[in-house]
Amino acid sequence: MDDMNKGGLEARIADLERRLRSGDAKGTIETAFWAVMHNVFPDETRRHMRAAGREQLLAARSYLDHWIARLDEKAAPETPTRETIQVE
Repeated sequence: MDDMNKGGLEARIADLERRLRSGDAKGTIETAFWAVMHNVFPDETRRHMRAAGREQLLAARSYLDHWIARLDEKAAPETPTRETIQVE
């Protein structure tokens, strides 16, 4: 490898390391992930995976809503009961 190519590669590596440290690589990683998804999994499989992921999120929402409602019931102030006192 000549010095020109080596310098170019070192500059690219330094740029990638800088982007990883700064968080700029998130978009690049997501792009690579979706490229793999589209190349490895057929369209029908991706549709099923997306639907399954949605169902899992809906299940989590249902579970959390149930427990939030129970907490709200316990936190609700109790209404005082009335007592009738007979005066003679």
